Amino acid sequence: MNARSSIREQIQRVREEAIVAAVNRLLATKGYDAMTVDEVAAEAGMAKASLYKLFTSKEELAGAAMVGVLDRALGFVDGLRSAAEQAAEAGQPVRALDQLKAVTRWAMQTQLEGEMPSLPAQNSSLSASLQSNDEYMDRLIALSNRLSTWITEAQTGGQLQMQLPVELVLYTLFARACDPVVGLLKESGQYTHEQIIEWVTSTTFDGLATSSAAPSLP
Repeated sequence: MNARSSIREQIQRVREEAIVAAVNRLLATKGYDAMTVDEVAAEAGMAKASLYKLFTSKEELAGAAMVGVLDRALGFVDGLRSAAEQAAEAGQPVRALDQLKAVTRWAMQTQLEGEMPSLPAQNSSLSASLQSNDEYMDRLIALSNRLSTWITEAQTGGQLQMQLPVELVLYTLFARACDPVVGLLKESGQYTHEQIIEWVTSTTFDGLATSSAAPSLP
């Protein structure tokens, strides 16, 4: 590879990263249906024709953004796993429940920073496109498997209700990534990000009722 080719590849990579970042912001603020390719080009600071040389469709743009978010999530989760292994070696084991809470907080923090794309509706064209996107599906399965392992460990360790299906807990945690409650509390301007994250994490894992008022499950 000569120097000129290397420079071209670097420029293309920078442009792709700028486009994906623009898509990410628009998906977080407007959603897929309202986002237009013209807006993406303007947000990325380039001509629409230049954008189409790198991404051929709106679905491809959204897919690249969703893959990017999953990469960030996997990086965060793998960082937690590595830190937990080091802590265990030092005789300070980390509870699986605390790992799940950390992921939940990260997802909400990312949403509050305007960098979390809204999850696509099940019957949307984007959802159908993502189902056929191997990069997206591979990462989604990898993330689901990692979180499911922690969920199972938390259940067997008595930290989460054993009778709850693992899928229910998993989807509940995924939902925190685009929870409208988080956005509404942010828009009110009355609360700090730290307060919002703490409150929603608490209600996610502990519920709304006080311990004395919480009913026992069959």
